[in-house]
Amino acid sequence: MKRIYIACVLTCLAILAAFLYLFRLMNLSGQREHLTVGFIYDNDESTPYTYNFSLAKDAVEKKYGDRVDIITRSNALDDEMEEPLKELADGGCDIIFLNGYSDLVMKLAPEYPDIQFCQTSYMDMSDKTVPDNYHTFKGEAYQGRYVSGIAAGMKIEQMISEEVITKDQALVGFVAAFPTSEVISGYTAFLLGVRSVVPTANMHVIYTHTWSGYAQEKSAAQKLIDEGCVIISQHTDTIGPAIACEEANDDRQVYFVGYNQSMSEVAPGASLVTSRICWDPYVVAAVDAVMANKEIESVVAGNIHGHDVSAGFMNGWIEMEDLNVQVAAFGTQRAMDLAIEKFKRQDIDFVFKGDYTGVDPDDPSDTCDLKYGYVENRHTSYPTFHYILKDIITIDE
Repeated sequence: MKRIYIACVLTCLAILAAFLYLFRLMNLSGQREHLTVGFIYDNDESTPYTYNFSLAKDAVEKKYGDRVDIITRSNALDDEMEEPLKELADGGCDIIFLNGYSDLVMKLAPEYPDIQFCQTSYMDMSDKTVPDNYHTFKGEAYQGRYVSGIAAGMKIEQMISEEVITKDQALVGFVAAFPTSEVISGYTAFLLGVRSVVPTANMHVIYTHTWSGYAQEKSAAQKLIDEGCVIISQHTDTIGPAIACEEANDDRQVYFVGYNQSMSEVAPGASLVTSRICWDPYVVAAVDAVMANKEIESVVAGNIHGHDVSAGFMNGWIEMEDLNVQVAAFGTQRAMDLAIEKFKRQDIDFVFKGDYTGVDPDDPSDTCDLKYGYVENRHTSYPTFHYILKDIITIDE
């Protein structure tokens, strides 16, 4: 009996020793038990873009619980980025995520080599040399824009068949912040999605020259509605355009297509569908990487461009939300699903393709023939298509 007891004790000690050895190996390999994670937002969570980005913070909290401390700073505009950035870096953060477009982050990163800085991309990174601890990322938004354009096209087709409008009145409007390639790529993909259903559709675009200005955005949407637009979408950061569409419905039918955040609550009668970048896959994977002491790009699933990553429907970086079945045309969900399946198969060269000629708004001699297609996000997560399609897109001054 005594021998059995001794054998049991020795077995337990051996198991404990093995466990302690394994635990020590994990520590030696850099496996961490706790991280401090920072988030810096350009606006606050009341705006669609920032709210959508903040959902990734919630995903980190849900996965890791008390293994992470999270520090956030809001309303850090690009030219005011230095103070909150240094505050979080000096405050013990192991990794910091930012949704602003300041180049200060790349410049400051070398001062904090033990901290990983992950910023939503704001320029073509394909030929940039960046610090080892600096990373950029963005969802391939054109995919969601195209699919939401299909939903809009289906609605316009229904309006034409019901003789609410004629084919010549198939006009969509777009409230845009700035004439950057990111914005131009998005509204072009949206229009091409519409035209895949209604080939006669055209687009009017108004720039607000601000990312977040409720009054300017609502006024721009109202102007587009007055010009005859029956669908409005946006690449700006307030609910102004959605409200303008909801209010317009007292007089005539105008529908709204959202971006980053559903507008079904503020515009229940006008809201049609929303596409959004889902930041969760990248942000959670980046935290996983730092927790395991691995390179971020070795853990993230997506299209890797050096220290820059992009992805679309295939990796869950783009999502469609809140198709309003009370408003949407019959068959819209199926039409959207068919397009999404193509994207998931990485069949992506059909979007920027057709009998179209694009013109660089800053250099009319620079043109792009889409007969053979243009593949977006081929080498960088930042959208690079920057051409205005002749004859079908009008920029309102």
